[in-house]
Amino acid sequence: MSYKAHPTAVVEDAEIDEGTSIWHFAHIREGARIGRNCNVGKSAYVDTGVVIGDNVKIQNFVSIYHGVQIEDDVFIGPSATFTNDLYPRAFRWSDDLLVSTRVCRGASIGANATIICGITIGRYAMIGAGSVVTCDVPPHGLVIGNPARLSGFVCFCGRKLGHPVSEDERDQVYSCDECQETVHIHKPYIRPF
Repeated sequence: MSYKAHPTAVVEDAEIDEGTSIWHFAHIREGARIGRNCNVGKSAYVDTGVVIGDNVKIQNFVSIYHGVQIEDDVFIGPSATFTNDLYPRAFRWSDDLLVSTRVCRGASIGANATIICGITIGRYAMIGAGSVVTCDVPPHGLVIGNPARLSGFVCFCGRKLGHPVSEDERDQVYSCDECQETVHIHKPYIRPF
């Protein structure tokens, strides 16, 4: 076994790559795929068919249900929950009702956030703690609230970006005050905050 699992963790017939750690009481279902160097926290649940990339940090009590795809370098805060059925009923369930969700590379999801299925969270986006995300989040977008609304943009380092320093036909260009990284935000995503 090239990954580490605490003795209380339940790991079914899943594909888990080297360097990954699975902690107390976590449950990884059959058919799930978890990449290299991931950390799956205490009491986390990863459903069948979930695909998780490399270097993903899943904090305690996170629930990730069938139909969710998480790319590399994503952070998921404690007790965050992903849904997979837009019209849930206890008396009717089938895989035909499943609606997929994608979390793109480098995104961060705050504690207790709820991600409604059928959306894409863009690269390096940030979801505020406790937010309920009901629609797509643009790359580097910062969303907060219930329902979550675009509140600005964040750098690769996670800090909120100020005003653009320049723009061209396609993008507005920001420079991070914290790390001096340059971030290009595609204009269709830009609107007043």
